[in-house]
Order: sequence, then C-alpha cells, then structure tokens
Amino acid sequence: MNRRITALIAALGVAGLALVGCGRDSDTLWVGSADFTESKLIAEIYAGALRAKGIKVERASLGTREAYVPALRDGSIDLIPDYTGTLLQFLNKKAEETTPDAVYEALKRTVPAPLTVLDRSPAEDKDAVVVTKAFAQRNNVRSIADLAPMCGDLVFGGPSEFQQRADGMPGIERTYGCKFREFRALDTGPVTVKALADDTVQAADIFTTNPAIEENEFIALDDPKNNFAAQNVVPLINSEKATPRAREILNQVSAKLTTELLIELNRAVNAADKPHTRTVAKEWLTANGLG
Repeated sequence: MNRRITALIAALGVAGLALVGCGRDSDTLWVGSADFTESKLIAEIYAGALRAKGIKVERASLGTREAYVPALRDGSIDLIPDYTGTLLQFLNKKAEETTPDAVYEALKRTVPAPLTVLDRSPAEDKDAVVVTKAFAQRNNVRSIADLAPMCGDLVFGGPSEFQQRADGMPGIERTYGCKFREFRALDTGPVTVKALADDTVQAADIFTTNPAIEENEFIALDDPKNNFAAQNVVPLINSEKATPRAREILNQVSAKLTTELLIELNRAVNAADKPHTRTVAKEWLTANGLG
C-alpha cells in the first residue's frame, strides 16, 4: 500500500525482482507481498492455503506498489494481497468512489490486463483519525466532524506522505474544514502511538487493524463523510495463474478474513517472542481447516 509502506531503496527492489524472475518454474505460483507485516501475513495465509491443496508456491517480498504492480504485469510474480481503495487510487488518481461496493466495482473495471482481482474480503484496514479516550470524553468527540471546530488548536501526527496525500491532510481539510495547527511527521506506527499517548500530538493517523488502538483504549473517530475510501483486502493476480482451483481456494480464504481477525493476527505477530508471519498464518489455517 502506498499510504502505509515505508519506501524501499530502489536498488533493493530491483534486486528482489531479479531474484524472483531468475529461473522460475512455470508450474509455480509466486505469491508476493509488500514490505510491511500485515501484507506479509496475508500473503503467507494465501500461500499456505494454496500449498495445502497441492499447488506449488513460492514467496517473495517486493516493497512498494510501484515495484509489485509491474512485476505482476510482466509475470515476475503471480499474486499479491492488496487493498481495494488504495489500489484503485493508484490505478486511477481521479477515482472518487468511497463505499466498499462502489470501490470494488470500479476496481474491477480499472485493473489492467493481464491482471484481475478476485473476491474482496470483509476484512478492511484503513486510515483513521485517532484520539485518546480522555481527549474524546473531555471534548465530546466521536467523529472527525466533531473534531473540526478545534482542529486549529491541535497537533496532528502521521507518516510524512499523509501531509500531501489526497485523502490525508488536504482531504480532511477539504471534507471537514479541519485544518490542524501543526503536522508532525512520525516515522513508524509505534512512534505515532507513543506520541499520541504522551500528548505530543492530540490526533493521529493510525491504521484500523493496529492492535495498539484497543490496547491503549484509543478512539478511532467516525468518518461520516467518507474522506477515507474503503480498503478491503483483495487478491490481485495475474489472470494466467487464476485457475478455477486457485480462485476457489483464494476466495474461500478471503471470505473468512475479517477486520477483527486481522487485529488479532497482527497482535500475534507482534507478541514478545516475535513469531514468523508464516508460523502465525499456519496456525490460523490449521485452526480453520484450510492448511
């Protein structure tokens, strides 16, 4: 996801693509992932389910969407988990759809050959404007609209790209008339969480499947005007590898993924013993009769 992936050094991306493409077996389905934990986790779930049904699978991590979409188109990889809203906006910067169904239907029309998307999952991971529970209660704030009158007195924290992104600071200002006193660029999720918890910032961009929201009793504010488009998990696949069997398996897995499950899986991956994403994925697949 552009909005949520730390930029990868270009040379590393090229090297990764070269490694994937070198001597690959045409009978193997290469499952890629972006360079962040949740993408790797979902990729391992898809890969594990395919392996369990006898499909030969290999894995690769490719970094940003700018790297993996061309890799999908030229056949260097075959499949990657993506998110409907950000993928649509990557392919069509003028896209205005925001609801889950509208975004997905537009995405199906927009994805270029030889690519296609399979069924979208109920699971969704999207940006949210987040505040502490104490702040929300003190100011009677439940939505971004409630926050708008006081934005001029507040400091907002988030990844640097959020300051320019269409649905980031410009979108919040355009949609809600909310212009913050200051934007503070924060490098990672943990840094953002700490800044919000210690009141360095009073509102922050945190993704909805981040277990830190629940663990810290933060409040993800409602977005009644849909500034943030739907971001359902969806398999993006090269049509040549989207066989009826592969489609059936992947759609079955996607149907079982939920937003609540992603929160729990992210929490499991970030446990004290730092298990590998493949281990967490395997445990879930086994528990659900898919691996």
